[in-house]
Amino acid sequence: MEDLRAKLEKLLIEAEDCDLIGRLATDPRKRELFKKLAADLRAIAHDIQTVIAGRTRVI
Repeated sequence: MEDLRAKLEKLLIEAEDCDLIGRLATDPRKRELFKKLAADLRAIAHDIQTVIAGRTRVI
């Protein structure tokens, strides 16, 4: 379970980093790319949160 929580934390940090890079990017295509990457990372993080919540209820 701790492994999943560590991965979750890492994904959320990477999503924040992508948001920052996207805000600082001067190229509109790169800005959109990093914005999409951040959204994808958050979606994966949400899936992991769902798994963690499901495992917690089972225990």
